[in-house]
Formats: sequence, C-alpha cells, structure tokens
Amino acid sequence: MVTLTDAAVNTLERVLAKSGGAAAGLRIAVADGGCAGMKYQMGLEATAGDEDAVLTFGPVTIFVDPTSQPFLTGVVVDFVEGVEGAGFKFDNPNATGSCGCGKSFSAGPGAAAPPRRRPAAAAPPTNPELSPPTR
Repeated sequence: MVTLTDAAVNTLERVLAKSGGAAAGLRIAVADGGCAGMKYQMGLEATAGDEDAVLTFGPVTIFVDPTSQPFLTGVVVDFVEGVEGAGFKFDNPNATGSCGCGKSFSAGPGAAAPPRRRPAAAAPPTNPELSPPTR
C-alpha cells in the first residue's frame, strides 16, 4: 500500500522519539480539500483504529484508515531537503492531476471523494505539520 523511503523512516523515527512514547505511530490519510480536490493528512496517533491497516517500517508504524487506503495504494513517501525547505513528498500513482503548488491532488473520474476530516491533523504533502497524538 504505502512505502516509506529510508529518509522518511529516519525523519519519522526522530519525530516519534520526540513524542516521548505518547505516539505509537503516524496516521497518513486522504481528505476532501485543497485546490485539486483531495489532500494528504499526517498526524501522530496514540493507537491504531479498529479497521486501520497497520504498516511497519523498522521502528516506524503507519496507520491508514480504510477510506484512504485506495487513494494511497502504491504511494511512496519521501523526506526531501532542498533550497525551498524540507518536508515529506508523496509520489502517488493514483493521482491524475495536482494543483500548481503541489499540495493537493485529484484522482480518476471513478474515484469517490474521501470524507472530510478534522484539520488538526492536516498536513500538505511537501511540508506536513505533524499534529500531537490523538485518542
């Protein structure tokens, strides 16, 4: 479903360590919004949801809810640093378009829009803000 590069794993390992054990993993989700129709959300989570897919990449655990799973199949998440800053970058083979700033995407005509989610865990794909653990 989702793949993390070594750079993403290393960065997330540091972020999770800073939570002092309050976060068990990172939730990656897709929600309605952004210029192109859908946006990525990332946030620290204390526990997985009952129906979440739980993915492990060494010391990093990722939670993906069932509604987001079809939009995240084949996605590669990387952490990049450059002149414009640093952040997570999503390479999504399901995206059929994106906005000019690259912070949202659209999927094919048959794709159902995901439900709206609370913005506290929202994060753009190129520079996500990780929210504090929930639950």
